[in-house]
Amino acid sequence: MSWDPAIIVDASEALAEEPDRTSSTVDRARVESAVRELLIAIGDDPAREGVIETPRRVAEAYSDLFAGTAIDPVSVLEPLPDERGTGLILVRDIQMYSVCEHHLLPFFGSAAVGYVPGADGRITGISKLARVVEVLARRPQVQERLVRQVADAMETALAPAGVAVIVEAEHLCMTMRGVRKPGTSVVTTEFRGLFGEDAAARAELLSLI
Repeated sequence: MSWDPAIIVDASEALAEEPDRTSSTVDRARVESAVRELLIAIGDDPAREGVIETPRRVAEAYSDLFAGTAIDPVSVLEPLPDERGTGLILVRDIQMYSVCEHHLLPFFGSAAVGYVPGADGRITGISKLARVVEVLARRPQVQERLVRQVADAMETALAPAGVAVIVEAEHLCMTMRGVRKPGTSVVTTEFRGLFGEDAAARAELLSLI
């Protein structure tokens, strides 16, 4: 399977802008209050010098870590009005950080997002492929759902002939607790359209990743 000349970039080349995290829906005051109660619940003293600023720091961190809850992922994939494409477009090595909704512990790794434009040739800026991963990762998440949500947003925004999303990540809920197996990685994939139906197309895509 071959396409017209493909655009393949590493995420470091694609990210031309910082994500907007100023519109977070996190209620900082409630987070601070909850963290104080949590410190008491685990047997610590929220007035202790070492943790007295922890509630504020956690609230600030959560405003960043969960900023994606305030953003519609489809909105960041706005098609380029004067551009059309026919070949594979792939952004790989997208570094991502998320928080597992089951234990509120981080998982982190890299993603690859690729698509072949549909009949109308609709495409988006290459930085937007990294951006949609960022938006969806910055909310309470599970990795299996993350790849589906990225693919959903791609299909809604661009109606591609095929879309592929692959994420490989390490989960601290597996490595620092539970089974305690450091270095274990989890791979999840979502292949749709051309990549779901054509094994040769899927194999070529994977070889490029």
